[in-house]
Order: sequence, then structure tokens, then C-alpha cells
Amino acid sequence: MKALRLQSSWKETKEKLKEVNSDLAEEDLQYDADHPELLLNRLAAKMNRDVQQVKEWVESVSANRSKAS
Repeated sequence: MKALRLQSSWKETKEKLKEVNSDLAEEDLQYDADHPELLLNRLAAKMNRDVQQVKEWVESVSANRSKAS
């Protein structure tokens, strides 16, 4: 899987994600840039979404273009 294309730091992105989805806990958002699939798979399972949808959502939130879906 290709790396996440974040347009803001992970710390900032993580805070935005928690603002958009208050169900996400700190442990849900643990991120290793060498293994982004771990984060994406964890979020996909928690949010009942496809991994590609979650990847696009995280990238859009990072760019401050939250997808409400």
C-alpha cells in the first residue's frame, strides 16, 4: 500500500480526525509511516468502511477537506 499523502503533520491530522469523528480514541490513531496499512485497517474495521475509503478520508481531513461519509 502506498503511503498516506498528508498535507499537515500527523499530530495535526490526528486532532482533526478526532474532531470529525469523536468515536476515535488515541489507540485507534496510532500511526507508523512505514506501515500505514495498520492504521487504515484498524480505522476501516472500527468505522465499517473500505480501506480505500478510509485512506481518502484521512487524506482529505489532513487537507482540511473533511468528507462527511
